Amino acid sequence: MKAPSSDWQGFVLHRFESEDARRGQLTPTAFDAAAPTAPVTPAVAGAGLELSGAIRRRAGTLELHLSLGGDLASVVLADPSFRRERRDDLWRSTCFELFLAAEGQPPYWEVNLSAAGHWNVYRFSGYRQGMEIEPSLQALPFALRLLSGSLELELVLPLPDDLHPPSSPLEAGVCAVIEQRQGLLSYWAVTHPGPVADFHRRDGLALHL
Repeated sequence: MKAPSSDWQGFVLHRFESEDARRGQLTPTAFDAAAPTAPVTPAVAGAGLELSGAIRRRAGTLELHLSLGGDLASVVLADPSFRRERRDDLWRSTCFELFLAAEGQPPYWEVNLSAAGHWNVYRFSGYRQGMEIEPSLQALPFALRLLSGSLELELVLPLPDDLHPPSSPLEAGVCAVIEQRQGLLSYWAVTHPGPVADFHRRDGLALHL
């Protein structure tokens, strides 16, 4: 990915690794509650991968660049779809995510983007509460390009009305769920503030725009 210009804020995503995992023991994540039958494997999920990017806010839009590098041959990437759709449960496989909130306000938004080009945007009234589909967006075009040694994502997101006022600072969290061969799932974020991987935590929205 090209180096961001001065109005871009760069970041690096870190793979979640619990204390138990570092000791060779398995600890469930917040995602396991939604998928209690998911297979558990002692292999190291996310090993050999790296994620970084840049983000900026411009008027009524938010722009995101994200780059996945490393052992791409191990990553499960759905074939691009000729008919991109709004879909649920995209996080069950490789999925790039963005969380947004107005500083000091309980509501927040979750953006899901799949390698196939499918997408969704949800609005929450509070921590994992009041989830509903964001009605102001009927389509969300974004670009995914597989280059030599990296997968590049580019998104221009029209901000929902509640996030429009330029005088209102925004908090953002950029995250990813990466599926590798044999069903391995790893969870990536700018920061992991809790003992389990949980992208919804407000203290995980560490980027300020």
